[in-house]
Amino acid sequence: MPFRAVTLASAPGAAWDVLTFLGALAWSWANWIYEYAWLLGVVGAIAGCAWVVVERRLSAAALERRTCVELVPSRQFEATGEEIGRFGAQLIRAAGAGPWWTPRSARTVRVRLRADGSKPLSYRVEAPASARHLLLQTPYARVRSEPVRQLRGRRKKPEHTVRAVFALHGTPGSRLRDVPLEPDPLQPLIDAVADLRADLGELAEVCLDLSPASKWRLRARRWQVVEAARQHARRESRREARWMTQDAATMEDALAWQVTKLTMPHEQRGGSGRSLLMAPRPPRVDREKALGKLAEDAGLVRVQLLVRCSSNVVGRAERRLRHIEAALDVYAARTRLSSAGWSVGPVRFGPDRWPWRERFDEQWTTGLIRPGRNSWARVEELAGFLKPPTVHARLPLLATDIPTFDPKDLQQGLVPQGWYRGPDGRERLVATREDDTLFEVQVGKAGWGKTMRALCQAVATAHGGRGLAFVDPHSDSWKTVAPYLAHPEIMSRTWLFDLTVRRDQDKLACWNPLSMTGGRAAHEVTAAMVDAFATSLGWGDANAPRAITILTKAIEALVAVNGKAVDHNAPQCQATVFQIRPLLTDPAFRQLVVNQLDAEAAAWWTTSFTEIPKDALPTVLNPLDRLASSPVIKAFLGQPVGSYDIRQAMDESNVVWICPAGTGPTDRLVVSLLVRDMLRAGLSRRDLPERHRSPFRLYLDELISLDGSASTSLAEITEQLRKFGVRMHGMTQLLHRLSPDVRTALLQNASCLSTTAGSVEAVRLITNEWGDQVSPEDAAELDRYRHWASFTVAGRRVGPLLIRGPELGEVFRPLAKRDKAHALLRAAHTNTGAKPLVVLTEAATTHEKSVRGFLSRSGQQATTDSATTEREQYR
Repeated sequence: MPFRAVTLASAPGAAWDVLTFLGALAWSWANWIYEYAWLLGVVGAIAGCAWVVVERRLSAAALERRTCVELVPSRQFEATGEEIGRFGAQLIRAAGAGPWWTPRSARTVRVRLRADGSKPLSYRVEAPASARHLLLQTPYARVRSEPVRQLRGRRKKPEHTVRAVFALHGTPGSRLRDVPLEPDPLQPLIDAVADLRADLGELAEVCLDLSPASKWRLRARRWQVVEAARQHARRESRREARWMTQDAATMEDALAWQVTKLTMPHEQRGGSGRSLLMAPRPPRVDREKALGKLAEDAGLVRVQLLVRCSSNVVGRAERRLRHIEAALDVYAARTRLSSAGWSVGPVRFGPDRWPWRERFDEQWTTGLIRPGRNSWARVEELAGFLKPPTVHARLPLLATDIPTFDPKDLQQGLVPQGWYRGPDGRERLVATREDDTLFEVQVGKAGWGKTMRALCQAVATAHGGRGLAFVDPHSDSWKTVAPYLAHPEIMSRTWLFDLTVRRDQDKLACWNPLSMTGGRAAHEVTAAMVDAFATSLGWGDANAPRAITILTKAIEALVAVNGKAVDHNAPQCQATVFQIRPLLTDPAFRQLVVNQLDAEAAAWWTTSFTEIPKDALPTVLNPLDRLASSPVIKAFLGQPVGSYDIRQAMDESNVVWICPAGTGPTDRLVVSLLVRDMLRAGLSRRDLPERHRSPFRLYLDELISLDGSASTSLAEITEQLRKFGVRMHGMTQLLHRLSPDVRTALLQNASCLSTTAGSVEAVRLITNEWGDQVSPEDAAELDRYRHWASFTVAGRRVGPLLIRGPELGEVFRPLAKRDKAHALLRAAHTNTGAKPLVVLTEAATTHEKSVRGFLSRSGQQATTDSATTEREQYR
């Protein structure tokens, strides 16, 4: 085919033909679009509706597969800004962890703050199921992430429910207020739901939905913000130009200006017209400054905040919502969280009205996010929402946190603790469960309510059918509590041991610590007596080895004698502690005792004892002489058979009141014997199955006076008797005056700690156990009958709480029977077999003759039996 050259002249014509063709095609398309615009509109509407339906179905399918975890902080949890930033990044990553086909509106993560009466404010995170592995681990060291089920609708819908949607309003690119982490930013929200009452069907929930920032939406928003900034700059420039023109015209029309112009030389006057002004140029818009928080992609999310409050009482849900709105004001700055909607008079249009309610319920149920135009935020702005309540938050005490004591139901197994005033202003008598209340320590100044609080607990224990022993060195407590115990069911099991009697006809019950009645183990009785003497007198292997040995052997011998007396049905011939003196100083009496011992025990008395110098005996005898010098103590300890049996009281749930005479050396020795016997009795309950060990409470007032004589016993009671059903409540004015062993044991094992007012140093040991929650200065300034206290409920600590101490007349007024107080006293004396002091003193003085007579008869019987045995062998 021959080559045909194209000349330059023909090119313009071909190009024109092409342009003509394209123009005709475009014109025909434009005519077709114009003619069939209705059809394109219908097709577009159908396609749009189809896309909306597909998007909704895809969103519903994605949101059905969600996982939920609850973040449970420890009491010492404290968040840092770095941890919050990491957690926010983790939530953003979790929000986008759904399937690839998940629509943007369904790529969300929800932080749900919920108050339903079971917890002050629970903290949950909901995200796509594929993000489960991300949510099970948190950057917070003291927070547990526990998987939970998603919340479903309540079975019984509340009668009144209000809804609110909060969005960011303010200057584009501006930030919310930078709220410090101390105090906790959630505190206003916690306070807003503090008085929530579950019994009224109340519920308050705040849901914060976060979605990762879309790239194209972010670009569009940035362009809008920058363009708006430029328009604003232009308007300001034009406004400034107008003001400059007006100012210049005003100045030239002024009389002073005209006079000045006339006085000027002709060549300096210039033209006759007005001066020309150059309009100012619009300032250059700083893009980074205009965009603000929108300048960077990292940590930027879209935000949606939903609130729903419910109640069965008219108006309470609305008031709760107003409180939450006020709580969110803490974040207000140039941008704030404000509720969507508007009001027309008393009527408000918003999420509670049709048709917005259905939209709200869909977002609430599914987790869809439809944020407002300005609802962009950075993670650090939302720091207060991206963590559970910290140690800096003051959490309210809910009804489910600690039980309420009902004085009308004394069989509920609760120990009353004090009156607590809730956030709603109502007072209730909080209590702890019997099984949780093991050991209690009360500290504070005299007359500030420690003993009265213990008396209320003792009355509740007695009326609940449980046993107790109250040791009061002053005996005033018996007179105070007697009217409230004067009931037939308590009278029959009440024991009184009052060592403060003075008159000869005053009745006194007695106790023989060496008695072998009741099947007591001889070695336990011996150990209890020796340990009591050694503890009270400060004996040890280093400073008094011979005294301990002499006392041990003497008690062993007398216990053996008492065992034989019981075996021979002669309990009235048992020896007492006052027979230790004749045993050590009277050879005849000693020989009678040695004759009753086995060969090994008798060998010590015939060999080792004879080698002990006589000057070693006064160490043992002097304390016994001091005991015998007191008529009351001699009468109390000098009887062969006594009614005091603390083991029996424990097993039979008796109410025992013990009133020592004072705090001197002699009285401390008696107290030491009593406390050591309580320890022995508690340990002896190992022969009972655990389910048969009924709880028994020891109330020890004035621990300082008891500690000096029984410090080792008190420490061992708190360390060992829990498993044997023995509980202890100790009261003291100065905790630091207790021995280190007792103080450490009490603080270590205390289920309840409380302090009234006192010196700063006195209460510091208690407040130190609470960290920084209560300062010593705050506790030192408490009013009378006010206590800071912490309790153990269901295995966890509650408090410290500021409570008002209970009073007998306030709590148990219907139980008071003042006219029956004397009947209670008579019943207590009858139950213990109490006798006049003069009778017991005389019996204790002459009792040694009874013991000698028994030993003589027993020795003769033993000689006769031995001779008979020899004759039978000879035959």
